[in-house]
Amino acid sequence: MGRYLSNILLQDALNKYLEDLNNSTLEEELIDVDESLGRMTSEAIYANLSSPFYNCSAMDGIAVKAQKTFMANEQNILSLKEYEDYVVVDTGDPIPKEFDAVIMIEDLLEKEDGYVKIYQSAIPWQHVRCLGEDVVEKEMVIPSFHTIRPQDVGAIISGRVDKVKVFKKFKIGIIPTGTELIERNQEPKIGDIIEFNSRLFEGLIKGYEAKPVKYPIVEDDYNKIKASVLKALDECDMVLINAGSSQGREDFTYDIIDEIGEVCLHGIAIKPGKPAILGQANGKPIIGIPGYPVSAWVVMENIVKPVARKLMHKNIEEPIKINATLSKRVMSSLKYEEFIRVKLGYINGKYIATPVKRGAGTITSLVNADGVLKVPQNVEGLEEGESVEIELLNNISNIHNTIVSIGSHDIVMDILNNEISKKSFGKVRLSSSHVGSFQGLLAMKKGECHIAPIHLFDTETESYNIPYIQKYIEKDVAIIKLVKRTQGLIVKKGNPLNIKSIEDVVNVRYINRQKGSGTRILFDYLLNKNNIKKKQVNGYEREESTHMSLAKAIENNDADCGLGIYSAANVFGLDFIPLCEEEYDLLVDKSMLNSEYIQILLDTIKDKLFINKINTLGGYNTEVIGEIVNV
Repeated sequence: MGRYLSNILLQDALNKYLEDLNNSTLEEELIDVDESLGRMTSEAIYANLSSPFYNCSAMDGIAVKAQKTFMANEQNILSLKEYEDYVVVDTGDPIPKEFDAVIMIEDLLEKEDGYVKIYQSAIPWQHVRCLGEDVVEKEMVIPSFHTIRPQDVGAIISGRVDKVKVFKKFKIGIIPTGTELIERNQEPKIGDIIEFNSRLFEGLIKGYEAKPVKYPIVEDDYNKIKASVLKALDECDMVLINAGSSQGREDFTYDIIDEIGEVCLHGIAIKPGKPAILGQANGKPIIGIPGYPVSAWVVMENIVKPVARKLMHKNIEEPIKINATLSKRVMSSLKYEEFIRVKLGYINGKYIATPVKRGAGTITSLVNADGVLKVPQNVEGLEEGESVEIELLNNISNIHNTIVSIGSHDIVMDILNNEISKKSFGKVRLSSSHVGSFQGLLAMKKGECHIAPIHLFDTETESYNIPYIQKYIEKDVAIIKLVKRTQGLIVKKGNPLNIKSIEDVVNVRYINRQKGSGTRILFDYLLNKNNIKKKQVNGYEREESTHMSLAKAIENNDADCGLGIYSAANVFGLDFIPLCEEEYDLLVDKSMLNSEYIQILLDTIKDKLFINKINTLGGYNTEVIGEIVNV
């Protein structure tokens, strides 16, 4: 069979694969009831004893012969003799055979010298829990194919059942492959990748109510991978081979499955996740999963999960979905169904979906995502402002309690996020999208965020932010003053190229910030001021979206110089040539200033602890922090 013969639709692929696996069966085992929580019964469970197994009192009071009380009423008070007409009982006490009702202690008038007075009659079997009221001996307590819950455990024990027959835990073997992989406790060197996909898989599998079995990392060796797969097949009900599912020279998954079993499908019309391999051996599913973490997650959630749940005879719950407005245009391939991670915010009574990084290797895009937008095959893209359906990855209440920030990046925003979370005990969070100051300004204009961090330098007035706001924003807004920060040239430690000013960037490898960022606008201004053309700058087109990633690239010797903030240079021990001080502010809709979340934000940034943390970074001036300027 050739490789990539198919580009089959996801649902068609699942249907075909499940048909091929139709003969798969689960083994059974007998376990103690104390270990049964969460397990699925393979047989119905019947009571060995009635519950209760005797007639007992449901109340504290007296057990009586109902017939002897029939004449009692408020005009005809009756007196009953202890042991002859009644006995005292507490809740749960057996009811002697000669008595057939209970009068609550609250309904007794007097009790003295072995007599009690009553003012109302009792009907037969009132306040009595009759034998078998809950369950009768030989009666079914729990049916087969039922997942045992805490209340089920109680009912089983009440029926005096000690052992229950359940399906064995569905074991899913995880085999990470790749010569470049190392365990998390090993010291990484250039070329190494810390293996973490297996931990991602373990957590997901537990959520599928299966049992993960992680095998050691296997280097890219055909026979060693094959041996690990055979071992996993012998010990597990399903096997996942991570990485090696594509067409590279050391991608062995297809050939191994083909040798020991059968490849059912290779290539599914999803992005990311296209190279997935669906196979089987010995009646057990083997799935080859791409190595990139987002691709792997998509395959796990959309293929492994439904297959495993089906084989475990468990339902697949429909994900919670909401309708949201797309904040920017999304392009997609006509060949695939595409899974796009989005951040969500609840702003002015509607949900706003903002796409995050789309790279298949960016695990943090899953960390930061609140939901997934599925773009169907044969749809070229979705337009900004379009209403889209989002499958939630986050709790809807968390989304409602999120301050959405779209705009410029600064380390201060990361600290602010953490401090808001601490101050609110995790009830409120700050969600930041680093798209640059100008895009943040436009997001505020369109009502897509609560705050927009900006530092936009106006070349005509040589001032910050207000000229841009007055030019582009028509609604009433305000500025929350945050920090003044030092911008300058970040260079390697020791400044080996002796870079001193903006004129020196023409002789080095430069790394830029993205279009629309305040730092990019400032750099263009400085170039123009010094009569330097953009084409003279080697690396002008190379972009990073944050000051931290820019500084890290310089530390890694991928570039010699870039315009950025002092605090980022300081974090990585780089040298810094200061050029100017700029105003880094938070733009906010004036109508939101008195909202609970903005008040929490204001309280946080005025807190001395927060201010001290900023000042320890260096390169910041916090003298006007928290001041509000109406624009």
